[in-house]
Amino acid sequence: MDWISPGKLKKLGILNMNRRNVGYIGRYNERSSFPLVDNKLKTKLAVSEYGVKTPKLLQIVRQQHEISHFRELSADLDGFAIKPAKGSGGKGITVIVGRDEDNFVKASGVRISVAMLERHLTNILAGLYSLAGTPDVAIIESLVQSSPALAKFSFQGVPDIRIIIFQGYPVMAMLRLATKASDGKANLHQGAVGVGLNLSTGRSLNAVQFNRPITLHPDTGLPLENIKIDGWEDMLEMASRCYEATGLGYMGVDLVVDANEGPLLLELNARPGLAIQMANGEGLLPRLTNIEALKRPHFSPRERVHYAMEAFGKH
Repeated sequence: MDWISPGKLKKLGILNMNRRNVGYIGRYNERSSFPLVDNKLKTKLAVSEYGVKTPKLLQIVRQQHEISHFRELSADLDGFAIKPAKGSGGKGITVIVGRDEDNFVKASGVRISVAMLERHLTNILAGLYSLAGTPDVAIIESLVQSSPALAKFSFQGVPDIRIIIFQGYPVMAMLRLATKASDGKANLHQGAVGVGLNLSTGRSLNAVQFNRPITLHPDTGLPLENIKIDGWEDMLEMASRCYEATGLGYMGVDLVVDANEGPLLLELNARPGLAIQMANGEGLLPRLTNIEALKRPHFSPRERVHYAMEAFGKH
């Protein structure tokens, strides 16, 4: 893999936080749309009308007395995910992957009782993980069974794909792989691996961990240079449709590939991070200005995807 230093990256049009906040988030994202993407439940309902699939919703816990229904529901479940609707950065998400008699097994292998999960639900309702500390809602979703082709590259956690969508066009993408350092979460700040993806083919480009270049996954030891995402064009179109669903001009779309259901939307982010540029070895600015300069924008998601694959892919 070719590595480009941070200094050279600046010359290639790196987007910094100031410019992102003022020139793109502030300019292209209506404040009225933020609550839609800051609430996972509202997101699920909004995107479903545009043919974007999400993990199956098993239960919504809005009030304390509804937690007793969770005990009944979980009695028949081997795997599920509990999420705060207004959580951010993966905070408060608990993923259960199996059972051990009366206990549940987390992705990390830790055993946890149903009483502990009920306390976790109480904490979610109290707003412990919400963006502003305000009362929240807990959602329980079916467990994502990651596609084996991608799961083998990740350590414990489910790998996901972040696609930056600008004015409905996919402009940059990366695969995020969990590590021991990131505690099984696909969070780059915590030590997950970011793998830049060729926008025209879905093949891996560069890989970074803690913003440093790597060629092998630190825990699985697998090479990261020949990864290919299946059904890539369909995934880009799915991400592109989120523009119509939300009206947000600049956002991060996080997808997973389920072994049975195919691509699913995990969440949307109205303030996506900038480390994706390091993973791709290229700055976002030239791609964003390319879209801004279009005389006639493309109206259908499929047309926008074809344009982006041609304009920003490496053939």
